[in-house]
Amino acid sequence: MSKKEACCPVEVTLKVIGGRWKVLIIHSLLNGTMRFNQLQRDLSGITHRTLSRQLREMEADQLIIRNNFNEIPPHVEYSLSPLGHSLKTILYAMDEWGKNYDAGGK
Repeated sequence: MSKKEACCPVEVTLKVIGGRWKVLIIHSLLNGTMRFNQLQRDLSGITHRTLSRQLREMEADQLIIRNNFNEIPPHVEYSLSPLGHSLKTILYAMDEWGKNYDAGGK
C-alpha cells in the first residue's frame, strides 16, 4: 500500500511538524543549542524513547542538526538548521494565537 501524498502546503507542514512534541522541541531550540538531557528537562513529560525518536525524525527532515563530539561519556548537541529556523514565524504566530485564545476565556 502506498503512502498518501500531501494535497496542499498546509498538509505538508503539518506532516513535518505535526504531533505533540516536534513544535515544542523546535520552540526550545529557538533559544539555542541544547543537549539531550537539557531538552528532556525542558519538555516535561516526554520520555527518553519519544524524544530520541522525534529528534531522529526531525534530523531526517533536516529541521535540526545533531552534533556528536565522539567523547566518553557521550556528548551530543542539537540545534536548529536554517530550515528549522525558518519555522520561527509560524511558531510565534501560533504562540500569539494561543495567547489570544486563552485571553478570550477559553
